[in-house]
Parts: sequence; C-alpha cells; structure tokens
Amino acid sequence: MDNLKVFRGILSLLMAFWLAFGSFCSPAAALTDEQKIVSQAWRIVNRAYLDDTFNHQNWAQVRQKALKSRLKDRDTAYEAIQGMLKTLDDPFTRFLDPRQYRSLQVNTSGELTGVGLQIALNPETGKLEVVTPITGSPAEKAGIQPRDRIIKIEGKPTENLTLDQAASLMRGRVGTAVSLVIDRDGTAPKEISIIRDRITLNPVIAKLQKDKQNNIGYIRLTQFNANAPSELARAVSELEEKGADSYVLDLRNNPGGLLQAGIEVARLWLDSGIVVYTVNRQGIQGNFESFGPALTQDPLVVLVNQGTASASEILAGALQDNKRATLLGEKTFGKGLIQSLFELSDGSGLAVTIAKYETPNHRDINKLGITPDKVISSEPITINQVATSDDVQYQAAVKLLESKVNS
Repeated sequence: MDNLKVFRGILSLLMAFWLAFGSFCSPAAALTDEQKIVSQAWRIVNRAYLDDTFNHQNWAQVRQKALKSRLKDRDTAYEAIQGMLKTLDDPFTRFLDPRQYRSLQVNTSGELTGVGLQIALNPETGKLEVVTPITGSPAEKAGIQPRDRIIKIEGKPTENLTLDQAASLMRGRVGTAVSLVIDRDGTAPKEISIIRDRITLNPVIAKLQKDKQNNIGYIRLTQFNANAPSELARAVSELEEKGADSYVLDLRNNPGGLLQAGIEVARLWLDSGIVVYTVNRQGIQGNFESFGPALTQDPLVVLVNQGTASASEILAGALQDNKRATLLGEKTFGKGLIQSLFELSDGSGLAVTIAKYETPNHRDINKLGITPDKVISSEPITINQVATSDDVQYQAAVKLLESKVNS
C-alpha cells in the first residue's frame, strides 16, 4: 500500500508539472500550406541572396511578420512573399506565380506569345522601361524603342506593377490587342495598340556581306536563349566556308538571357583567357575560362548600344578585355547582377539575385555599363536599315575592318 501511495504521489506531481509547463514542451503547431510556401520562399532568399544584410534589415523579423499576417488562401500567401521581397529593394529579385514561372521557362527555351518586349524596372527611377523589342516582333513593328517608358498597360498605370505583372498584362492569345502608353524623351506620351502574336525566338541572323575587297561575316545575336551557342557556332562555320575574312557581331538591343549561353558564346571566339568572374555574398570569386580553340581568328568588331544588357555585356566585356574584338557604338545598359530561378512546392517560383559579375579585368559594370573602344552614336533605325548604308555604326565597323584586313 505504501508503494502504491508513493506511485500515486509521483503521478500527481507529474500531472501537475505537465499542466503547468506542458505548453512549453509541446511541438510547434503545424504550418498551413500557405505558411509553408512563404517559409520556403524566405529560406531560399536567406540562403542564396547576394546581399547578406538583406538591405540592412533583420530578415528573420521579415519572416515573422509575414507569417503573422492572415494567409487565408494562395493569393494572400503570394502577396506575403511579394511583400517580403519588396523590402530588399531589388527589382530583379521577384516572385513568379505558376503561370509566370512557366512562361519565363518558355521564354529562355525559344518561344512565347505576346508583343515581344524585353522590359526592366529602372533601378534609379523605378519606372518600367523597354530594354529592347524582340526582332520581328509586333512591338518592334509598332516602333517601340529601347529606353521607352511604359506608363500604362490596358489603361492600368505601371508604377505599382512588378516586372512579371507587367509582362503578364502584355501576354495573351494570338490575334488579340493590347494598349500601351509610351513615354519617350522629347515627345509627348503616346498610346499604341499592338496585336499579340506568336514570337519565335531565333537568336541568330547571319549573312555574308561583300564590301570592296573584304568578305564580312555579319552576325546579329538577338538574345541568349538555350540554343544561342549552337546556332552561332553553325553560323560562323557556314560563313567560314563562304570565305568570310572578318566579322561584325551585332549585340545592339540584345537584352541578355541565360548566363551560361553568354559564356559559351564567348568561348567560341576565344582561344584562352577568363570569360567572366562571379562574386557571391561571401566575396568568393568564381570564374569561367575559355580553353579554345576559337572557331576563327579573323578580325572582329562588336556593335553595342544602350540596349545591350546582361549576358550581352558579359560577352562584350570578355572580348574587349581579352583584346579579341574592338567594341563600337554606345555605352551598354549596365546590368551586372546574376539571377537564379528557384521553383516552389506549388509550381510558383522565385528569381533571386545570387551574385554579381565582373569582366576579366575586374570591372564591375552594374549601373555603369561598358564604354566601347570607339563611341559612335546613332539615331534610331528600322529593322530593314540594320547593316545597310543607313546604319552609321555598321558602316563604321566596315571601315575599321578594312583597315585591319589590309594592314
């Protein structure tokens, strides 16, 4: 009996202890599906984002605040993720809903449906700007130019839209119209109606141009999608067979694309040397090299302008610093940050700035751009005038190649 009393006494003490302190020892309440997506997005940024100060704020508190908000459905979870990312003040780190994420993957793979504009948020003004219209697209045919500011899309002001919200408004079924209000320096804002179409992203346009005694291989590279390296290699091989003795590589209005594609294209022109350095948030430098052999040793001039951005600038910087090419034209756009795509559990995704890049001579070009070896300005020209007698930058490149080939 005494033992039974002792046992009952111990049991009573344990019950009292559990009632008093059990709440501190119990497992945390399970997260809802919406909270799991928000937490997953937070962890990705926490692990990968370039700026380890997270724009000089307590990133853990940002998570706590987001999870305390009422996440009643998937849309409110998405809004919470967008709210977290907005505190980073980085227009290139952004949330993509499932449709936007799939669309971005299609874009880099080779085809999309819409008006054919590459756009960016100006980091200084926050305004939605055109990087460049895609070659042959409805936007290009409508006369839209690099650096044009898009004020409204379908009557909706763009000042509070993310990049992907703006892109989503411009996409749609083939044959439907979308209204854009464009603001351009020196002119009044203008409303333009554009008919959406299917846009095939063929990134390489090549032809042999005979000028006096020179056979110039003209190659226009419009963006760096997955098949850009193989298409450019094929173009160079064909031009070599036709007797090209010099080259003009036209990167004007090329907004970039896949980092790896830019690196692979640079390797096609270089026997050896650094292509690009990458710097992560720990300050650790990685690099990509070329091991050759180059497809050709013929003289090369690269045309650039203010629409030359991102992977295009990696290529231009690599060729300039390795003294493989002469850059001619206007100062480039100045986007020196690298984004990586991360898929979330529900099919949505994040584009996160994970590193910055430097040219082989350790030039940081973000917001600065690359200055050509020969600066030659040009008034806007139509697609039909490119690489003709009306194209002053191209004609300057031809003269430069004449002196190189004949020297």
